Amino acid sequence: MLHEELTEAAGPVLAKVQDHPFWAGLRDGSLPGVSLAHFVEQDTGYLLPAYARALARCAATANDDGHAILFARSAASTLDARDRLQASYTELAPGLGLPALHEHAPVDPATHAHASFFTAAGVKAPYTGIGALLPMVWFNFHVSNDLVERAVPDSRYMPWIEAYHPGESYQYAVHAFLDAVDGIGETCTARQREEITGQFRLGVRYEWAFAESSLRRPVWPV
Repeated sequence: MLHEELTEAAGPVLAKVQDHPFWAGLRDGSLPGVSLAHFVEQDTGYLLPAYARALARCAATANDDGHAILFARSAASTLDARDRLQASYTELAPGLGLPALHEHAPVDPATHAHASFFTAAGVKAPYTGIGALLPMVWFNFHVSNDLVERAVPDSRYMPWIEAYHPGESYQYAVHAFLDAVDGIGETCTARQREEITGQFRLGVRYEWAFAESSLRRPVWPV
């Protein structure tokens, strides 16, 4: 199965992402509040909207009706998640001593590159789209579960960790994505499967880079 090849290849990177200081700092409460604010601003302001639109594009070009339904529903769910995360952060911020979100926070160059990767994902073909989009849904599933399972009980960020988790039903969406990957992979040539793998590996690297950028919040020259 293609998804087994992909997830096995991404396993070592997933472990590094989960142990990245950004996610580790959320678990033990040591993460600077400005880093979490930066993450939420970039994620909800730019990354999730770009991901949703890439899903919609894949839905529009899907050859399989089941895949079209999956991608279209996931696009809507992604935008709903964006709104939920913004509302949760705004509600929790005062009690957690977190800075308020900037209404029009500028896009970070790393976020812009990540969002552009999503935007271009489904332009060539549905199979390149699914390769690029799978890492985000797959990593979010494992990272959010890991946050809940390994969080320090009295962590400052426990309320946010609980709010960030997409819920138990999210696992069904992830499995549906993996099934779609296998279905698309069965109809692809060997060269096309290589392209899926290449897109997936690049998407995996972006997941690590987003955590790194959120933690460091580099100051870019104008």
